[in-house]
Amino acid sequence: MQDGERADRQLRLERMMREYGTSLLRMCTLQLGDPSLAEDAVQDAFVKAYRQMSGFRGQSSERTWLMSIAINTCRDYLRSSWHRRVDGSLTPDDLPERACEPENPDCTVLTEVRKLKPRYREVILLRYYQDLKLGEIAKALGISLSSVKYRLKSAEKQLRKRLEGWYFDEE
Repeated sequence: MQDGERADRQLRLERMMREYGTSLLRMCTLQLGDPSLAEDAVQDAFVKAYRQMSGFRGQSSERTWLMSIAINTCRDYLRSSWHRRVDGSLTPDDLPERACEPENPDCTVLTEVRKLKPRYREVILLRYYQDLKLGEIAKALGISLSSVKYRLKSAEKQLRKRLEGWYFDEE
């Protein structure tokens, strides 16, 4: 790699870190349940992005591409035997910035989202906490649009049931 190309990649990486770092950190913290581990995952994701930068063809947005790398990094962490021995309890104070909705400062919804299976939690976090469109979620997760819709509908149904009486009107 030439010096000019390396400098361009470094500048691009620095910009991506500024622009998407907090968003990725929030996502990884919610996925992993451990703020320190999430910081490591984000760092690993940016290293992977730097290495794969020349292979990014713009078939998705840069944000979607980074989310995909971060999610896959979190999946790797969750599969590791080390992670299974770590306490993954997460409190709202552990999250970067303010992740709770202003109208629900107790983070009940976020707590219930964390209890979902990873495949459902991922789509909820990408849709409602990262504001990705369904097509972007499909690209980030490497699944079909119909799978995204199914997972999202299933996750919403589970959350509705868990939050019944607290958040949703009983009728």
